[in-house]
Amino acid sequence: MAAYSVLILLFWAHAIHGMKTSKPNVLLFVADDLGIGDIGCFGNSTIRTPNIDRLASEGVKLTHHLSAAALCTPSRAAFMTGRYPVRSGMTGHGGYAVLLFSAAAGGLPPNETTFPKIVREQGYTTGLIGKWHLGINCESRNDFCHHPLNHGFDYYYGLPLTLVNDCQESKPTEIQMSFKKDLWFYAQLFYVALATIVACRLLNILPVPWIIIILFAICGNAFFMYWFTAHYFYQRWNCIIMRNYEVIEQPMNLEKNAFSVVKEAKAFIRRNRDGPFLLVVSFLHVHTPLFTTKEFRGKSKHKLYGDNIEEMDWMLGEIINVIDQEGLVNNTVTYFTSDHGAYLEGMETSYDLTGYNGIYRGGKGMGGLEGGIRVPGIFRWPGVLPAKTMVDQPTSLMDVFTTVITLTGGKVPQDRIIDGKDLMPLMQGLGPHKHHEFMFHYCMEHLHAARWHDLSSDTVWKVHYISPKFSPEGSGMCRATKLCSCSGNDVIYHVPPLLFNLMSDPSEKYPISQETAPYSQVLQKIQLAVAEHNMTLSQVPQQLYGSNNRWLPSLQVCCGVFPFCSCNKEDNM
Repeated sequence: MAAYSVLILLFWAHAIHGMKTSKPNVLLFVADDLGIGDIGCFGNSTIRTPNIDRLASEGVKLTHHLSAAALCTPSRAAFMTGRYPVRSGMTGHGGYAVLLFSAAAGGLPPNETTFPKIVREQGYTTGLIGKWHLGINCESRNDFCHHPLNHGFDYYYGLPLTLVNDCQESKPTEIQMSFKKDLWFYAQLFYVALATIVACRLLNILPVPWIIIILFAICGNAFFMYWFTAHYFYQRWNCIIMRNYEVIEQPMNLEKNAFSVVKEAKAFIRRNRDGPFLLVVSFLHVHTPLFTTKEFRGKSKHKLYGDNIEEMDWMLGEIINVIDQEGLVNNTVTYFTSDHGAYLEGMETSYDLTGYNGIYRGGKGMGGLEGGIRVPGIFRWPGVLPAKTMVDQPTSLMDVFTTVITLTGGKVPQDRIIDGKDLMPLMQGLGPHKHHEFMFHYCMEHLHAARWHDLSSDTVWKVHYISPKFSPEGSGMCRATKLCSCSGNDVIYHVPPLLFNLMSDPSEKYPISQETAPYSQVLQKIQLAVAEHNMTLSQVPQQLYGSNNRWLPSLQVCCGVFPFCSCNKEDNM
């Protein structure tokens, strides 16, 4: 009997040990262009987000959570790698700060280490459902060097580029708008010039050899046909759905997208219920064109924008319910955020169809302004993270990299600089933790701002070197261009820099006087940190520059006959 009792005790000890050491599942939700003021748990009282609010009530809310960039591609690159996008060449240049075409050669470099790569080595099954926007191919249409499956994911379903107005025929274009206007103008100028030269040659007024006229016509036609073709077929070539390496919808069916994302996420969780798994659900909501299924249209108090948010909240709730149903709640770490702040300019004729960044100034594409980079952050892990808790220290989307790797038993890479920190000690309130003393805020490759968390006084200072020039003046946005510039004549260079105390002035309304003692002391401290940061940067291939961000026919993924690519394989099954 005594021996039997000992065996029972050993059994329970082993079981308890196994429960404590079993690896948690990881479920990460990333919204697109969602403002921090758009959801209930961060202060919104007019848009219904009960499922997101539930996560916050059952977990830790990060109120000083920051993206590494105010635009999609660089922010998502930093999220995946735990590194500032400038380190991987994902910052953008010359007005092109995100990937514009699915058939562009740029993207997240294959030599970058993403958290799914490391997590998979720990025995996890990894999946990504939804938006990627970090490239597909490098040199051929099937090398898939930038594809999610080449960056650590075992399974992928979703849109490899991004949702834009051009994906919906009834909406005005938003891709290269100013370039298209210039292209149309120069095309007309070219054909008028060509007709004039031909007429003058026929009348013997201008003795130009025919061979030169023919070459001029061929070169000009080739140039304009290239660009007009790239934009004419934009929806068909870029608004597509892939399952792993295969194109299954071209163009994508917007009406079924929300339900497809939910269906795919549920299926992934159920397939891998015995775990451990890592699933990233990257919503297409609430990016323009704010496409919302009929079940949610007209349901909110904020027209299509509010409808889109409430539909996204429903999607999240459906996925969370599967975690509940499968009994995985206590063994699943759940996270929710947005890739950056809300898009204030909007693409619609009605300016009320835009996001809300709460008390914070600025929005999407506005460099270091707080509204463009301050995002909601929520972590839930029942029994491990305290419920109804708020953390107001500066944290970053880059921290997800280090946090996820650490809690899944992996090792953070030592062969490169990792900017993300492990958030678990901070969120649990246990002992000392690594914090962000300094953070650097880029707009493309230009450093617009930097912040310093002075622990001795628990004060967060922020310096602005460059900020956008709003149009119309005082509007707080760039309506004329639809997206603010990062450099040149359309920005304000602050000499001397502006300094704000974010603890007393989170809206960045009242710059600290240059005549006061804190100004020179804080500025000197931050300037030294910026100089040290610059010394850690090295030259890397620029993924979003020049030809890397142009449409290349040889890289175009196509289902069917090029250029009339078309298929819907899901409905044909």
